[in-house]
Amino acid sequence: MTQIEAADRVIRIHHEDDVGIARQRIEAGTPVGGIGPALAAIPAGHKIALRALEAGSPVRRYGQVIGHATAPIAAGAHVHVHNLDIAGTARAAEIGSARKGRPAPAPARVFDGILRPDGRVATRNYIGILTTVNCSAHVAELVASVFARNPLTGEDPLADYPNVDGVVALTHKSGCGMSAGAPLQLLRRTLGGYARHPNFSHVLVFGLGCEVNQIGGFVEAERLAGRLASLDIQGAGGARAAVARGVALVSDCLAESNRAARVPVPASALKLALICGGSDSYSGLTANPALGAAADLLVAQGGTAILSETPETWGAEHLLAARAARPEVGEALLERIRWWEAYARRHDVSLNANPTPGNKAGGLTTILEKSLGALAKGGTTDLEEVVGYAEPVTRPGLVFMDGPGYDPVQVTGQIASGANLVAFTTGRGSVFGAKPAPTLKLASNSAMYRRMQDDMDIDCGTVLEGRESIADCGARIFEALLATASGRPTASETMGFGGHEFAPWQTSAAI
Repeated sequence: MTQIEAADRVIRIHHEDDVGIARQRIEAGTPVGGIGPALAAIPAGHKIALRALEAGSPVRRYGQVIGHATAPIAAGAHVHVHNLDIAGTARAAEIGSARKGRPAPAPARVFDGILRPDGRVATRNYIGILTTVNCSAHVAELVASVFARNPLTGEDPLADYPNVDGVVALTHKSGCGMSAGAPLQLLRRTLGGYARHPNFSHVLVFGLGCEVNQIGGFVEAERLAGRLASLDIQGAGGARAAVARGVALVSDCLAESNRAARVPVPASALKLALICGGSDSYSGLTANPALGAAADLLVAQGGTAILSETPETWGAEHLLAARAARPEVGEALLERIRWWEAYARRHDVSLNANPTPGNKAGGLTTILEKSLGALAKGGTTDLEEVVGYAEPVTRPGLVFMDGPGYDPVQVTGQIASGANLVAFTTGRGSVFGAKPAPTLKLASNSAMYRRMQDDMDIDCGTVLEGRESIADCGARIFEALLATASGRPTASETMGFGGHEFAPWQTSAAI
């Protein structure tokens, strides 16, 4: 599907589909072409049966099974949680069966990026303050607040440093009473990814002094010697003294940080985090496939697109594994799927619990349906690499990073893996941001875009209204990505979002 016809009351995506999607609310009794009258009111974005289905029959959308009918369903009936479930749904993956090979090189594009002395490319220029432990969070935030612009008075302590985008403290809730094994390694890997991130000109790390995640151990484990300044509150003589020392450390960095300048750099330097949150049924029709088209354009430039959300890939993993560039890549993806299946069994939860109340209100019924729509963000190119949470991405092209479906945790991992730009699709509406990487938010429908215009960057509802093809919308998104990477502020940046959304993944309880 590359174009939705504006005259269609019901959108049918694939010729094998058993359900269509209501473009707008359809009242009971309304004639629907090829189906007959709607047997019930169908809310906008919800599914209507295109044909009669017996109980137990597979139900298809996107040409893929999204569940089975739990009762007989008549043509024209509303299909949702009351008559659709995933019980008994199985999928077979043929690794590499749909791989295409690397796309043909496209005419080179550039953006105005910040070239670091070691050759890395930044899209923003922040000074970062990291914390080893929650106990040092408030001190870190106090230091950052000294350099924050006052929105009421307009006073800006960084007015003399126009090339510094800000000082941001990224705090978390862990680091003290925790296992010294895998949980500590995961936290340190995440913090290490941020400490090395090109969007930070300088990084300070604050600790308390007695935590499990000691500064010295963190620096050694992540091989960060000489890359950051550090202090512990106990050694500094308490909170007040630590704040004063922290302010002095930041002040010493400002002049050097301000020397950063934007220069033309190739688009291949972009590493784009792909995320969807607050999805609705339109997300898989408009914003997600349009972002996928933009991701394809980026990959053709030699750039990188990082897909994630493993629980929201479950149900579509067979399609992604089929695009694996090498057998070991597909197997790595399926191994992570098996880990999540075992994790869900261990904690007596269902992966089908993932669709939220907002997702369901927007027309999404099962995790299979949600995952199939979410996968569209990844475009159509081969899957080149699978990495663990917050592990460095080492290959260009489409990459999958293992991570949960919780937006802040997922994006924290993607940025730690090297993402210097974030694209976030949403149908219900999101106000997300993720410093130090700018976040573009893409609305799946125009009604929400208009309602939350101060929080949205791109309206993809044009596809739903038949005013734009997916390819054209994707090209528009790609141009916006280049402009954002060149310094154009996003809606979330204008509102100051991005500090509180730092959330390293915690995979075990504190002890």
